[in-house]
Amino acid sequence: MFKSGFVGIVGRPNVGKSTLLNALLGEKIAITTHKPQTTRNRITGIYNRPDGQYIFVDTPGIHNATTPLNRTMVETALDTFGSVDLTLLVCAATEGIHPGDRAVIEKLKDYDAPVFLTINKIDGIEKKLLLPLIDEFRALFSFREIIPVSARNGDGIEILLNEIGEVLPEGPRYFPDDIVTDRTERFIAAEMIREKIMLLARQEIPYVTAVAVDVFKEDEARHLIRIQATVNVEKDSQKGILIGKKGSMLKEIGSQARREMEQFFGARVFLELFVRVRKDWTTDERMLREFGYKDK
Repeated sequence: MFKSGFVGIVGRPNVGKSTLLNALLGEKIAITTHKPQTTRNRITGIYNRPDGQYIFVDTPGIHNATTPLNRTMVETALDTFGSVDLTLLVCAATEGIHPGDRAVIEKLKDYDAPVFLTINKIDGIEKKLLLPLIDEFRALFSFREIIPVSARNGDGIEILLNEIGEVLPEGPRYFPDDIVTDRTERFIAAEMIREKIMLLARQEIPYVTAVAVDVFKEDEARHLIRIQATVNVEKDSQKGILIGKKGSMLKEIGSQARREMEQFFGARVFLELFVRVRKDWTTDERMLREFGYKDK
């Protein structure tokens, strides 16, 4: 019997959803940082095994959004609820039951798909605290399974994969078995650049940047990929901070992104970065569509 289906990974910001996706796949396709709202788009990860194909859908964190960009991110996550065969609600053991967890649980009550509670970050609490936490969650919702994991060190990941296989229906292979995501190489490259901005830049800079890959050319003879990308910000002052003194910040972002790209693509990468001001793009519906955060 071949099992297949779509598995939504949902939860509030910063509980480790993208880290969990990478752990389930055994490969990094989703960017991860310690900052909330790192994930902006829905990202599909494809896990293949001899008896099944599990299609994971990583989503932005669900929160009380106030800006057009953040509202679009939350809508992207909520749209997943009614379109999957199984939902993984990810919560952080280190924070107990957060009000944001309760809000997501209330929304899940409107849908029929089975829900696994995936309690992440168990490596950050004492074991004696885990069972009482599980009992508290169990009182809030009828979860099909409650599975503690540490996405960071891999604890519980194999158990989670096996339990997913028990619940998913019999079905076809939706994707070729040699791919791990349906996202384009341009998208992956842009996200790698944005991850380094999230990690290296301070204050509001990570939240007002949109990365667009303008050129992605493969030179197979030289085993080389040439990438040109533009980092869009809202103000001239943000552009100056992002470039840094004598270009130092932009150079470091490019250097770290290039190294990760070379590891992912298995080829040498020549990366050029540019910075452009697009005034108030986070509140402009047209530019949100242009940068891929809203359907056209």
